Amino acid sequence: MVTAFDINPQELIGKTAAKLKEVNEIQPPEWSVFAKTGAHKERQPHDKDWWYTRTAAVLRTVYDRDCIGVSKLRTKYGGRRNRNVKMGRFYKGSGSVIRKALQQLEKAGLVSKNDKGVHKGRKITAKGRSFLDKIAKEIKK
Repeated sequence: MVTAFDINPQELIGKTAAKLKEVNEIQPPEWSVFAKTGAHKERQPHDKDWWYTRTAAVLRTVYDRDCIGVSKLRTKYGGRRNRNVKMGRFYKGSGSVIRKALQQLEKAGLVSKNDKGVHKGRKITAKGRSFLDKIAKEIKK
């Protein structure tokens, strides 16, 4: 059986982004045309469909980790900021982008909240796991 771990992540994210366009619950917000993906970026993304790519990447990360929150995802999607003469330093990614993507994935039934135990955050549902595994199986063929 092929899982999402057996496939190159870039191929999986690209194919998943194309499939997420067909899901009605996942739509880019109005402000996504003007938004940057973090404080470390100078401009907004060049790709017009960047929202679907980021949502697919978030879905794959939630699949990869058991339970993950917005703060950890902000750290993952952050980067080094150019501060001209001063040394560059790390800045986290946009929390609003990640939060809205997780909320849309939750509406679609691919991700659910986990409020039990020490680790709180989002975890992947059985529907989300099968969604990614089917895409991985298509890529493997």
